[in-house]
Amino acid sequence: WWMDVLFMVGSACFALGAFQPFASAVAPNVVVAVFFIGSLFFTSAALLAYLQTTDGKLWSWQPSDLAWAAAGIQLIGTLWFNVNTAAARLTGLDAQQENLRVWTPDYIGSVCFLVASLLAVRLLDRPPWRAGRPWRISGLNLLGSVFFMAAAIAAYVLPDTGDLLDASVANTGTLLGALCFFVAARIEITPEE
Repeated sequence: WWMDVLFMVGSACFALGAFQPFASAVAPNVVVAVFFIGSLFFTSAALLAYLQTTDGKLWSWQPSDLAWAAAGIQLIGTLWFNVNTAAARLTGLDAQQENLRVWTPDYIGSVCFLVASLLAVRLLDRPPWRAGRPWRISGLNLLGSVFFMAAAIAAYVLPDTGDLLDASVANTGTLLGALCFFVAARIEITPEE
């Protein structure tokens, strides 16, 4: 329950930060703070997910266990998002510095989320049309990861202009990805009927 609530809060922060009416109405450092706070909630939730696969042990090595691998890779991804969102508060960076300190951790974190989501889908032992709720949760998380990956790619800073490759896709991908994660966590904590 706590894990899902933490994912929901983190997702809400990412969705809010990417929501253009909000981002346009507040100072940029407020938007960055919202993303950073969201990343901390993601990391807390991912740590709980990881600990569920290790019987509460922080250090464990179970590479043949897909659940452990998915949770561990997701946790690593959240740590990269912590780096990404913390570095985003730095000002005066040129395009190369921005890509190294902000974009690269975002991209690596997104790759981790995508791989973790693919592993979670692989864990399902039934086809989508027969798996019901587990597939809805895993499918939404996978879709959210695809949106985050699209956002990360679009957030690459062009060296010649200093502009993002596609700011609209970066914001929209982040917003849609966060909403997918939010709904998946909400489904997870909703009692089955």
